[in-house]
Amino acid sequence: MNKKPHIEPYTHPAAGWGALKQVAVNLVREKVAGGNYKTLLKQNQPDGFDCPGCAWPDREHASTFEFCENGVKAVAAEATSKRVRPDFFAAHSVSALLEQSDYELEQHGRLTDPMVYDAASDKYLPIGWDDAFALIARHLNALPDPNHATFYTSGRTGNEAAFLFQLFVRMYGTNNFPDCSNMCHEPTSRGLPGTVGIGKGTVTLEDFEHADTLLIFGQNPATNHPRMMNELRDCARRGAAIVSINPLRERGLERFTSPAHALEMLTGSSTSISTLFIQPKLAGDFALIKAMAKRLVERDDEELAAGRASVLDREFIGRHTSGYEAFEQDLRAQDWEQLLTESGVPRAQIDQLTEIYIKGKNVICTWGMGLTQHKSAVKTIQILSNLMMMRGQIGRLGAGLCPVRGHSNVQGDRTMGIEEKPAKAFLDRLQKVFHFEPPREHGYDTVESIQAMLDGRVKVFFGMGGNFAMATPDTPLTFEALRNCDLTVHVTTKLNRSHLVHGKEALILPTLGRTEIDLQNGVPQGVTVEDSMSMVHISYGINKPASDNLLSETAIVARLAHATLGDGQLDWLACGADYARIREMIEQVFDDFHDFNARVAHAGGFHLRVASREREWRTASGRAQFVPHAVDVDTPIHRARARYGERLLTLMTARSHDQYNTTIYGMDDRYRGVFGMRRVVFINKEDLAMLGMKDGQYVDLVSVWEDDVTRRAERFLLVEYDIPRGCLGSYFPETNGLVPLHSKADIAGTPAYKSIPVLLELNTNQ
Repeated sequence: MNKKPHIEPYTHPAAGWGALKQVAVNLVREKVAGGNYKTLLKQNQPDGFDCPGCAWPDREHASTFEFCENGVKAVAAEATSKRVRPDFFAAHSVSALLEQSDYELEQHGRLTDPMVYDAASDKYLPIGWDDAFALIARHLNALPDPNHATFYTSGRTGNEAAFLFQLFVRMYGTNNFPDCSNMCHEPTSRGLPGTVGIGKGTVTLEDFEHADTLLIFGQNPATNHPRMMNELRDCARRGAAIVSINPLRERGLERFTSPAHALEMLTGSSTSISTLFIQPKLAGDFALIKAMAKRLVERDDEELAAGRASVLDREFIGRHTSGYEAFEQDLRAQDWEQLLTESGVPRAQIDQLTEIYIKGKNVICTWGMGLTQHKSAVKTIQILSNLMMMRGQIGRLGAGLCPVRGHSNVQGDRTMGIEEKPAKAFLDRLQKVFHFEPPREHGYDTVESIQAMLDGRVKVFFGMGGNFAMATPDTPLTFEALRNCDLTVHVTTKLNRSHLVHGKEALILPTLGRTEIDLQNGVPQGVTVEDSMSMVHISYGINKPASDNLLSETAIVARLAHATLGDGQLDWLACGADYARIREMIEQVFDDFHDFNARVAHAGGFHLRVASREREWRTASGRAQFVPHAVDVDTPIHRARARYGERLLTLMTARSHDQYNTTIYGMDDRYRGVFGMRRVVFINKEDLAMLGMKDGQYVDLVSVWEDDVTRRAERFLLVEYDIPRGCLGSYFPETNGLVPLHSKADIAGTPAYKSIPVLLELNTNQ
């Protein structure tokens, strides 16, 4: 743990004893009290709490071993014995804290008391809860227009807090709801409704038991959602074909040793996961998937000409879809050379991948942010669903679409109405149930909120969790935007950089973690979440709160609403005192939540109906929709390459293994062989030769955009790596400043974190 920073290729299987070692390391590092070790045994259990990390579902929500290395890191961070009390802030100015790294800020521990910024001393001072809510209410009620405030939501916020939050904000008068979905799976939420009618996946864990083929796009599950690896292990051992489609050959998709299986651990054995690796170039997935669809049409022609059965599911296409003829016509007209150039994948591999898809009787496609954080992300999601529709691989057992969400309740927050573009039917229901006129004008998403803060159109920023300043693009510009506010407020468990990049006035509001007992009027309260596969279950904390002066997120929303709006429209304090009451309100708004309290009381909770899983298509035509799209050959990357030639490279940002979102737990990325450092850039050896550079040299990254703004990230170590030519990889948030604010996905607005055109310059200090 204290070794000199170095690069050392990792040759072992993912997980195994290395993962268990890190469990111990994190419990020690966070100084978790011995009695709190039992917390792990209650993680993802019916009588315990949901992991505050990823949104991967739990096997029957009752396994005896349902936690992973990254889940332990998240839980240890909450259960830490380290505290950030008012005396800490008395000893540290904000300017001094800004000099600390993100890792150092994380290591200080749990916040214990609400704090208010004092400009005269440049320090945070204690403030009472009532005074804090009064300060926020004063700012909100003084605004000439409710749209001058914006309300951010992190994906760890539970359903009850999220529902109450959106209700309060809409009663206040705005739809300004930037959230973490805007920065990750927004293209999924915007793309799938146009093809299958709903922006959610169509599979459950049961489908993995019946799948014979899995296509995994743009994911690194061993780091980002490790519990998924046990499902992949079981599929591989059953003989399923697993194809990994990703620019990086991630170690977890090569070999995996399951800590949940004693024999593998004791014998040192492992399971080979992927049968084939395909490495498209960055932003090449759309062209690759379109190439598969084109090849599928060609193979269908060959089979029919030979008098054999069609490889397309013509019954499904005819009965359930619309627009296939135009889609097929577009595929036939598509030039092969363009697809090969834009995907970066050889024709032989495309043919091999397509044959695997054809042979699959039950195919699941999964994807992560490798597909969604690009300019063409929405049409990539749509053509992927179209590819699956060509063989009827949606809406039956063992097959379907599986977007793998990041944070634990990012999907649930959207279901609860954390949405800057709410549907008319949802607003109509709010109006009917709560007897007020909700705002109808679309609000600001994340990028739009930053621009509005810069322009002075938003003067109050309220953050329900997260680390907004570091999760967002164009870091210096985002800092300027936050500092341009009259008031910034952050609800949080631990200190992060967003609390130090503040408005003229600022508040830090400490909240309970999901591992902690939430007592309201002496009664323990549970909170619910919705995972990536639309399962809703309830969670109860078991640890004593880190401080007697913490409030739950739900209580914070209730008291803020009471202070701002009074009780004329709703008894907010009563809602905050009994979360079952909020769930009764939720079921009045959403039909799928009928009998919410009774159904969620059962072990494992309940599954929300996904219409497309049952082949009900909530599209304008009432059918699943084929949508043809052209390959875009005039993007900012294309234009930059035309100007700079092969020196222009495309950068993707990624997590290290020792982080979760923007939270830095440690300085290692063990599966990629990086230890004790984070400022590295992965590069193909042929690109090194082309540039006249060497592995181990330090470079500066300079992004190339069309606004004449210089964006630099300085002193990164070059690491030769198995990555396609013309492509680079590095970690966020260190490289988020290279992403221009308006470099984003068409329609969805997601920052293009995986499509950053850059140049490399040797750092002068080698």
